[in-house]
Amino acid sequence: MLMIMGLPADVANATNRVAVLMQCLVGVAGFDQNQMLDRPAVSPILAPTLAGGAAGALGTVLMPNLYLKPLLLLTLLGMSLLILLRPGIIAPPTNTPTLSPNEERRAWWGLFAAGLYGGFVQAGVGFILLAVLAGGLRYDLVRANALKMVCTLAFTLVSVAIFLIFDLIEWIPGLILAGGNMAGAYLMVKIAVRSSQSTLKWTLFTMTLVAVGAGFTFGE
Repeated sequence: MLMIMGLPADVANATNRVAVLMQCLVGVAGFDQNQMLDRPAVSPILAPTLAGGAAGALGTVLMPNLYLKPLLLLTLLGMSLLILLRPGIIAPPTNTPTLSPNEERRAWWGLFAAGLYGGFVQAGVGFILLAVLAGGLRYDLVRANALKMVCTLAFTLVSVAIFLIFDLIEWIPGLILAGGNMAGAYLMVKIAVRSSQSTLKWTLFTMTLVAVGAGFTFGE
C-alpha cells in the first residue's frame, strides 16, 4: 500500500518499520500482561535474531529492490504449504517440552535467518519466526507468538536506527500506518490468549493465503 501511494520500494520498506515497531510494543506488553511471555527465554532467543536483523537491515540499504517482491511472495507461499502439509511443525502437541537455542543449534541458525530476512524486508517474517519458535523450540502457538513479537521488536529497533541514518523513513504515512498496526496488535493478543491451538493454526493459514493473494494482485 505504501508503494501504491507512490513511495519507492526502499522508502516503503523503511517506513513500514515505524508501524511494526509500535505494533510490537503493544503486542509484547499485551502478552506479558496476560502472563504468556516466557521472560527467561528472551535473552538466548534475542542474540541470534539481533545479529541477523542488523545484517539484513544493512543489506536492504545497500542492495537493489529488484528481489524484494519475489522473495516475499515465495516465503509466504512456503509458509502456507508448511502449515498445510506439516501442521505439527507450527503447532506442537500440548505439554511438549520447550528447548533453548543453545540446546538446538538449528533453531539458533533459524533465528539468525529470520532476523536477517526481517531486517531486510520485514513482511512475512512472523511466519518464519513461528516456524522456528513453535517448530524448532516447541513452544505452543500463543507463547511462540509472544516471543515472535519480542524478536520482531528487537530487530525492528535495529532496522529503524539504520534506516534513520540513511534518511529512508517517511514519518507521516508511517505514523498513520502505526495506528492501524497498534489496534491490530491489541486485538490479536485478546484473540490469541482465548483461542485453541487448532483455531490459531487455521487462522494463521488463512491469513497467509490472503497475504499471498494480495501480494500477487498488487504485484501485477
